[in-house]
Amino acid sequence: MAKILIIEDEASIRRVLSKILAEENDSYSVTEAADGEEGLEKIKNEDFDLVICDIKMPKKDGEEVLQEAKKIKPESTFIMIYGHGDLETAVNTMRLGAFDYISKPPDLNRLLTTVRNALDNKSLAVENKRLKKKVSKNYQMIGESEPIQQIKDMVDKVAETDARVLITGPNGTGKELVAHNLHEKSNRAQFPLIEVNCAAIPSELIESELFGHVKGAFTSAVKDRAGKFEAADKGTIFLDEIGDMSLAAQAKVLRALQENVVTRVGADKDIKVDVRVIAATNKDLRKEIEEGRFREDLYHRLAVILIKVPALNDRRDDIPLLIEHFTKKIAEENGSAQKVFSTEAIELLKKYDWTGNIRELRNVVERLIILGGKEISKSDVELFASK
Repeated sequence: MAKILIIEDEASIRRVLSKILAEENDSYSVTEAADGEEGLEKIKNEDFDLVICDIKMPKKDGEEVLQEAKKIKPESTFIMIYGHGDLETAVNTMRLGAFDYISKPPDLNRLLTTVRNALDNKSLAVENKRLKKKVSKNYQMIGESEPIQQIKDMVDKVAETDARVLITGPNGTGKELVAHNLHEKSNRAQFPLIEVNCAAIPSELIESELFGHVKGAFTSAVKDRAGKFEAADKGTIFLDEIGDMSLAAQAKVLRALQENVVTRVGADKDIKVDVRVIAATNKDLRKEIEEGRFREDLYHRLAVILIKVPALNDRRDDIPLLIEHFTKKIAEENGSAQKVFSTEAIELLKKYDWTGNIRELRNVVERLIILGGKEISKSDVELFASK
């Protein structure tokens, strides 16, 4: 059922619009408002899938209604109706967030097509939001310890900026979770987050992977190919394990950061990109700089904001929460009942030396769930955790 609100001061046009929509689709539920103030009141009290709003009205005109409605409910979808002489205002409503505009008296086919398109667009936006929430659950930062709370606060402060972020910390601590949170809370969230594991790509291929190549640039380059920076345009690129990147590739990344351009391997033409860069490493880049393996100028370009993710041994108070999170997730993945860890089992796990950090803890929890009893006891931990 699609709920549609018609805000129109001319009763005859209001009735015609209602009749046309009701006859077009019996799943349309149409509500009417005789002026802008009444329309806004209805928008405050109900959720509408679509608002069809006249531009020129007494009390509040359509522009005012649109602007105020967007403040109350930013997701509101508007189609504006304009009369003779109001085309310029109608065009301006698109800048203010209207989906489209149609002239008065409305052409029947144009009206119905625009309504269908607007409702389809609304459905896609709702579905996208739902999927995004689902994706976000996979990248939750679990924990209430002081170090984790500091990271969450830092993410909230810098996410909406375009500041470059360097995330450091040992393997398995969840650096990629921080990167995903930064992207999902940013103004770039509707655009891609492109991840590149610099350690997993051979040094001779990293430049092509990042910047693309043209046909014939090297033996296996059989066609033009865009690189990761181009793919991330308007979004975010996450350069994981950047400490493993070759010096030649570092120089090109530095240029991309300085000039916002990339050049495909084998090409002369520059390509402009708008990309936010987040990088991560488990290496001490200061030491890498001293030993000539990492460019100091690139380090300073990347480390505008520095976020250090602590080892699990430095946040042991979060272990019970992590165990509960992994237990629930593993049960959901396997379609099985969620097992319970005894207090003694949890206390014993808190005392372990977690050299593999959260990744190791997740593996141990899964092993205990598979091999242990209905309730994971202290003896289960002693028997299976160290295997």
